[in-house]
Amino acid sequence: MYLLTGGEAVGVLVVQHLREEGPYAVGEALAAAGLRMRPCRVWAGDPLPENLAGVEALVVMGGPMAAYSDAGFPTRGAELDLLRAALAAEVPVLGVCLGAQLLAVAAGGTARTGSGAQVGWGEVRTCSAAGRDPLFMGTPERLRVLHWHADTMELPPRAVPLAFCERYPAQAFRVGGAAWGLQFHLEADEAAVDAFAAAFPEEAATAPGLREAAPGELAALAAHRDRVFGRFAALVAARAERTATRAFFTPKAAAWETRFAADGPRYETAVARLGLSPGQTALDLGCGTGRALPALRAEVGDKGTVLGVDVTSAMLVTAAREGRADQACLLLADCHRLPLPPGVVDGIFTAGLLDHLPDPTTALREWARVTTPGGALLLFHPSGRAERARRHGRPLSPDDPLAEPNLRPALDGSGWQLDSYEDTSGYFLARAVRTC
Repeated sequence: MYLLTGGEAVGVLVVQHLREEGPYAVGEALAAAGLRMRPCRVWAGDPLPENLAGVEALVVMGGPMAAYSDAGFPTRGAELDLLRAALAAEVPVLGVCLGAQLLAVAAGGTARTGSGAQVGWGEVRTCSAAGRDPLFMGTPERLRVLHWHADTMELPPRAVPLAFCERYPAQAFRVGGAAWGLQFHLEADEAAVDAFAAAFPEEAATAPGLREAAPGELAALAAHRDRVFGRFAALVAARAERTATRAFFTPKAAAWETRFAADGPRYETAVARLGLSPGQTALDLGCGTGRALPALRAEVGDKGTVLGVDVTSAMLVTAAREGRADQACLLLADCHRLPLPPGVVDGIFTAGLLDHLPDPTTALREWARVTTPGGALLLFHPSGRAERARRHGRPLSPDDPLAEPNLRPALDGSGWQLDSYEDTSGYFLARAVRTC
């Protein structure tokens, strides 16, 4: 399922706990990638958002608070909730220092007081997994970085360690495929060093030569720092559409089936219009919780194949909970890049998807690629276009991809021929045939 177009894009949410602990090099990398940042300065009273709708990534910076205590840290619970939501929805995350400890806690690890402050320039060593990591690949085995912390963490069981030092082993890690924690301050530039030293003079005094050494240390670190953050920014930009979709649908997945339970008979009627035969292969794109999958299975029978594709893993989890994994193979995939060879599908069913995609024409071409000549595509929604527009409080747009004057040429240019178009108050249905 894909996010409704027209929703407000937040960009990259950057949570700052202190004026001095800004994003520095992280912000420069995000800006260079064309990404918009939304600072949330909790130190100044900025409210945290209640959810991640429209958020392309979550960056949580450092601060003197404790990741294991609410004392002096009134936003701790809300930040942990956002981090857990980001992990569940696969929203890219970068946590620095305190942010890394909060990420560890959100993922099931713990944070605690350390054996003393670690402040100043010091070495970390990369782990073997860093050589395969999307951000740390190519980073040298030994790296001198800026340390500035007294607390530490125990990583959650599913975390992948990426860097360590003897005193505090948890220095960098990844959770899942898109969440990174850095205990050290890789983001620091000379302005950051000066700001930290001014904000925490007693701690800075324990690291003689801190400021004097900064230009040389930062010059040696710059290429590696810029590569890591450049890769993070590129990942965020490449995944932005999928991230917004997952952030929108993940918290709704558990109740989705109950919310739309009455639509089942209309899906069955629509599936029958595909004209599938026993033994054929059917594909449900943006299948969500899989409401069409039982009807597709009934059409192709036990010897046929049914595939359900969605970009939101939480939707597929709900589909499996509803028993749909017994009726179809559920695939986590982007409908613009299907993991299927050419010409293997006999019929594609998709409900409420095409007009929500960032590039409908590219999607139609990809769907044509995997469909055999003569195969069918059925675009469906249990409400007509006018009814949906009314429900959302907007007029029908002449640019709507599902309007017949727009849909017909889009199909014609993508390997399809429209053979049925019905837009009633009770449903929308368009059927097309794959041309040779």
